[in-house]
Amino acid sequence: MMPDQFAKLRDMGPFTETMFDRIFAFQERKHPAWDASKPFGQRIAGLPLHNLVFSNPDRDAEKFGPTIAHYYPLREENRALMYYASHAAAKPLMLDAHARNGFLGSLLAHENKEIKVIGLRDPEEKPNQIADFYDPTVYELRDGTLSDINEPVDVIFSSWMPSGQNLTPEYLKLKPKMIIYVYTEHVNQFSKQWQTGCFEAFNDLPANYRIVDEWTIDRPENLMQEAWPDLSPSIAETRIVRIYADTSVPEIPQYAPEIMCEPYDWESELEMALLALEAKQHLRQRGIVV
Repeated sequence: MMPDQFAKLRDMGPFTETMFDRIFAFQERKHPAWDASKPFGQRIAGLPLHNLVFSNPDRDAEKFGPTIAHYYPLREENRALMYYASHAAAKPLMLDAHARNGFLGSLLAHENKEIKVIGLRDPEEKPNQIADFYDPTVYELRDGTLSDINEPVDVIFSSWMPSGQNLTPEYLKLKPKMIIYVYTEHVNQFSKQWQTGCFEAFNDLPANYRIVDEWTIDRPENLMQEAWPDLSPSIAETRIVRIYADTSVPEIPQYAPEIMCEPYDWESELEMALLALEAKQHLRQRGIVV
């Protein structure tokens, strides 16, 4: 008999059916995510986790980056990022340094509308398959490079710095009070470089910058295939978040939510996938083949 912690898995049948319906709708471009004319809230509603882990089957990798984003964001994590960013200045300006389609930056902007968020899209970088996925009501997307920024920047959000590059010296020219890095140390099997940035980019900051918080998010190997065998396998991946603040920023109490927020829609599938994986491990430890 399975422990009560796995009770949600009793609903796996109908949950799976509706999930696959949404995955198929996305693949056929019937999901609102593909329609830039719709409000952002409609575009992210019911967005399948599958399409944040995998790109759409029709993506041409020679022309396009990931369909939506390089990783699935978590709402509580985004709230934590904006909590720290809010301490950088009275009315902080945040620069989303690798905005791409604006998806991640728009989610951040919704967590604290007192923080102005500007996204910077490098015209030399391959666009996402969904080229524009941002909310113009809370987020400004600009085309350009770091050298085009001529206004004071309080916070730099550096998410998935291009592989092999160290753009931290370029960030430092803007004299930000805080730099938030989201990256992975996973090594690309072909280039033999880190999938994001390089060691120096995230570790060799001047002495006036201190780490105020850091954490990791682990994505298990074959996360979705373990729960739903018809889905594709995937590698294990560890996402690292590291937040630096300049000495001009006072000490910041560690983020501790008083009330847990409502998660993004795709987090329900993440919860079910992780629960199924845990249940399988429980059964295997008891000698049951699954």
